[in-house]
Amino acid sequence: MTRGKQKIDAQRRNAERNQKSKGSQLEARAEGLKVVCPICKVQLANEKQLIDHYGSKHPKEKPPSASNA
Repeated sequence: MTRGKQKIDAQRRNAERNQKSKGSQLEARAEGLKVVCPICKVQLANEKQLIDHYGSKHPKEKPPSASNA
């Protein structure tokens, strides 16, 4: 009988642990995405990703220079 009670207690403790809010990563994601593609408005983390993005999504266009972005 003790084993059944232990199992119920363990399930309750796990449920309480899982309910705790771990925080949203939306704010951290927004801080990390600094560069925006002027054509399709996709958000990118840095200038290198923007250049790679232009190469794959906008091959006929030239990527903006660092002073324009």
